[in-house]
Amino acid sequence: MAIYLDHQASTPILPIVREAMRPFWDEFHGNPHSSEHVTGWSASKAVELARSQVANMIAADPDEIIFTSGATEANNLAIKGIGNADNAQRRRNKILVSAIEHKCVLESAAYVARVHGFSLLEIPVDTKGYVDLGVLKRMLTEDVLLVSVAFVNNEIGTIQDIIEISKLCRSAGAIFHSDFAQAPGAVDLTDYADLADMISLSGHKFGGPMGIGALFVSRELKGHLEPLFHGGGQELGARSGTLALPLCVGFGAAAEFSASDAGAASRLKVERMRMRFVNALQAKSALIKLNGDVLTSRHPGNANLRFEGHDARDLLQRLQPVVAASTGSACSTGVTEPSYVLCAIGLTVEEAQSSIRFSLGHTNTPEEIQDAADAILNLL
Repeated sequence: MAIYLDHQASTPILPIVREAMRPFWDEFHGNPHSSEHVTGWSASKAVELARSQVANMIAADPDEIIFTSGATEANNLAIKGIGNADNAQRRRNKILVSAIEHKCVLESAAYVARVHGFSLLEIPVDTKGYVDLGVLKRMLTEDVLLVSVAFVNNEIGTIQDIIEISKLCRSAGAIFHSDFAQAPGAVDLTDYADLADMISLSGHKFGGPMGIGALFVSRELKGHLEPLFHGGGQELGARSGTLALPLCVGFGAAAEFSASDAGAASRLKVERMRMRFVNALQAKSALIKLNGDVLTSRHPGNANLRFEGHDARDLLQRLQPVVAASTGSACSTGVTEPSYVLCAIGLTVEEAQSSIRFSLGHTNTPEEIQDAADAILNLL
């Protein structure tokens, strides 16, 4: 079995999450929206507990959490929901996104710009992936409706200064949305929720199941969000459709773990293994360079490494079936192109094409990390 170093793509389910979900695949099978019998009440109670667990992870209130199918839907709902709404701020006709946002943010913003006539502007980043706060401040004119900047980048692990970004947005009267998909595996989130008006989450990025996520929408903003789906009016009218009961339960359990002391300990363990992994590689080869900020200032499991003189895709193929990692450069059509994130921080096309994202997580062991490092070094 391959040594799995692609946790930022998807994390294996935590054992406590699997156990929490198990009864809801078997005996507890009710529709949480069935309000006329005890089976439906039990299902609804389980969903509301999960909603509270997710809310607690980011220090929000349960009624500010909207369950979705994942962060892609949450990001679409946040950006299109505000852009599509016939809101009183239509005089604000600009949307700002960072140059290194996930594709679903960039494409959602591009859709709103194309269909509704918004101006879409990219906020530049520096060589470490940080938003240029001086430029952002100048861009935040009185006609900006929405700013979207991810808290933690999915390729190079940059952790943005969202405290300062939030201050700038609020001073300008702009709505601030942040993609937190990678954040639960990186930091304790309880100090950050009130900094953003909308926050997107994804269960499978931090030990929960695939197919479930959430959008936090501040109470003040909820009435201004146009739904993507229309139907039964579930999730207070913001997201129609029957909720996936077992997935909600698993998502809640993962959120509870992330917010616990055990979650903090897990992040520290991963960070130590990541340090050991990078040090083992760089100690043996001067051709291995780190993309982005220093190791101590990024996602604790992230190591985006550049192998000078080597093609990353070739290296990954030669590592099979020993190590699973990714370049982050293959778009959904299957056409390979250099990572736009790496290009945005100033790498050349050649440098981007020699880079691999290794992302460690809770399933890894120190022994695996050493074996992975040895396997890589044997190919250089």
